[in-house]
Amino acid sequence: MRGALTVYRKELADYFSSKIFIILLAVIYIIGLGFVYIAIQNIKSAPTSTDQNLLIKVFIDEFIYLKLFTVGQILNFNFVSFLGIFLPLIGILFGFNAINSERNSGNLSRLLSQPIYRDSLINGKFLAGITTIAIMISSIVFIIIGIGIRSIGVPPTSEEILRIFVFIIVCIIYGTFWMSLAMLFSVIMKNTASSILTAIPIWIFLVFFWGMIAKAIADAIFPTGDTATNAQIISNSTLWLNIQRISPQFLFLEAVLILINPTLQHILLRPVTSAALNKMLFNPLSMSQSFVQVWPQLLTIIALAFICFALSYIIFMKQEIRST
Repeated sequence: MRGALTVYRKELADYFSSKIFIILLAVIYIIGLGFVYIAIQNIKSAPTSTDQNLLIKVFIDEFIYLKLFTVGQILNFNFVSFLGIFLPLIGILFGFNAINSERNSGNLSRLLSQPIYRDSLINGKFLAGITTIAIMISSIVFIIIGIGIRSIGVPPTSEEILRIFVFIIVCIIYGTFWMSLAMLFSVIMKNTASSILTAIPIWIFLVFFWGMIAKAIADAIFPTGDTATNAQIISNSTLWLNIQRISPQFLFLEAVLILINPTLQHILLRPVTSAALNKMLFNPLSMSQSFVQVWPQLLTIIALAFICFALSYIIFMKQEIRST
């Protein structure tokens, strides 16, 4: 335990002093502040706006502070969509060289010659990465909430605070999965360039191209042309949704949107009738109901992160490490 804490403190110091951390933190702060500025302007202009969509987004329920994460858009992306794309990159950059860089520099054999066990080394690095991701996400979310309190003038409700807290946890879990995946490549591959060049294409494929592939497969099996029946349209949407859920990014977005926007976003993720739509528009889900809907997505992401880290742990513990 003492060895893991030693590695943990060393890795935290390395992360906080690295240029990668500073750049990533600056990017997430700048973009996050841009989103919250646009969201606040939209919320303030909603009472006098003629845009029906904006009125629905702002006034459909009482969760004003949750709107800070979904109302503002830059290039058709809101803050939640941005995190779905950017968090994998953060996790990959924190994990792709966790082990192989130490091995290539010769530090790994010197570290293990000290009273530090192998499991302490990988556990300390893993916990340091999780802590760094948690600090980055929590800090920008708290800054957004602080700006919202000053701009809106009323404190958030207890349910809003709870939903935002769970939102932060989901973001940390999502980032942890990608860090675990990158760490697995770092353990398997000797070259740091090979590990990042393997993790980045997987991120690009799942984030940017998997949705198009899912849509093409769904349209091929259940065409939705002018002669399509309602049953075919619903089957198409259901198949598209199930294929999309192979991507961790879609699981993350599905869970977060239900938590952050309990009134509207869960409707967009499932085919429903117009009668059900009218009923659900004015009945936002409670926190317990939202959690019932998102727990399968959360468990899937947690399981994927655990599997990747467990594989990294087992492979690292069995690897031969020679002194240089």
